[in-house]
Amino acid sequence: MKGLMGGVLAVALVGAAGCASMDGRMAMEKKSLYDRLGGKPAITGVVDDFIGNVAADGRINRRFEGVNIPRLKGLLVDQICAATGGPCKYTGRPMAEAHRGMNITDAEFGALVEDLVKALDKFKVPAQEKDELLGALGGMKGQIVGR
Repeated sequence: MKGLMGGVLAVALVGAAGCASMDGRMAMEKKSLYDRLGGKPAITGVVDDFIGNVAADGRINRRFEGVNIPRLKGLLVDQICAATGGPCKYTGRPMAEAHRGMNITDAEFGALVEDLVKALDKFKVPAQEKDELLGALGGMKGQIVGR
């Protein structure tokens, strides 16, 4: 199940490309999503809270029985960091491979997204950044649900 959480978060946290001022005045680069989220310490905090939410969620927590939670947290942080323009490298398995044979339902995927939103809200992630995170989830769903 570590792939589900990692993949959802990683895809959810896809970074924004930098853009420069067009008029030549003091060119200002748009910060990456990684920087706008507060870097690795902030991502680590959201992941910790997210995993706590999942652990308390009776709809999906049974999926995580026997999972090495410290390892999962590390993989998630690295995956999110890398996906949002940070300096980390994700070394986990691809999402389709990680979820093969799990038969995850739409409802379980939805519950995981709700748990992520709860963590993002707790950390008061601004609407634009939250929308970027959640907007990217749709692309991951096909690699996770029904596999």
